[in-house]
Amino acid sequence: MTTRRRARSPRGSGEILAEEIIEAAGELLVENGEDTAMSIRAVANRVGVTPPSIYLHFADKEALLDAVCARYFERLDDEMAAASEGVDDAFERALSQGMAYVRFAVATPVLYRVAFGKPTPEGHPSKVDEVLAASAYSRFVATVTELADLGVFDPAEIADIVLEFWAAAHGIASLMLAKPGLAWGDDFARAESMLTAMFLGRAALGTGDGSDPTAVRGRLRALREGVN
Repeated sequence: MTTRRRARSPRGSGEILAEEIIEAAGELLVENGEDTAMSIRAVANRVGVTPPSIYLHFADKEALLDAVCARYFERLDDEMAAASEGVDDAFERALSQGMAYVRFAVATPVLYRVAFGKPTPEGHPSKVDEVLAASAYSRFVATVTELADLGVFDPAEIADIVLEFWAAAHGIASLMLAKPGLAWGDDFARAESMLTAMFLGRAALGTGDGSDPTAVRGRLRALREGVN
């Protein structure tokens, strides 16, 4: 691949070039399906600059990959924000956010795998982790906190419930990507059913003697027998 000629950037346009570099790196990831094909030289060719120009903005390939992942999480948060807009009921908003997470992941499989494939050493969160914590994760926290304020969840369990809900959405998305031929239904019906069941089940465990699974099963059995 040859380097395309690029006009000299005007003074103060370094941020614009950095954005172009991040976009080009993301495009290469999507086109090739893995990060091994995203070299500094390949990105420079895509943008139309020389490799040294890339290093003015990113120390190395790993730093550029981190920037791509951070941008991905920002866009994920945008999708979750759009799904939350106008949804006054906090429970429905939580489901909307979870489904937005799943839909975005399935629509962007390569970037999703790359972004979540970077391990985080315990006690040493990266810039990418900080972006995720300040975006999609904090959105889950805000919604679950609102539900706790309404008495749906125990305020002491907010962090645990957020983690469980996030894990459920992440697991569903990962399974949909790995096994798209399973019976997911039209418009992700199965995924929505799973998230609904998880959230309602978690709420049931926090009511009355719900902390005892045996008691919960007994109440459910009594309800079914009453219906029959």
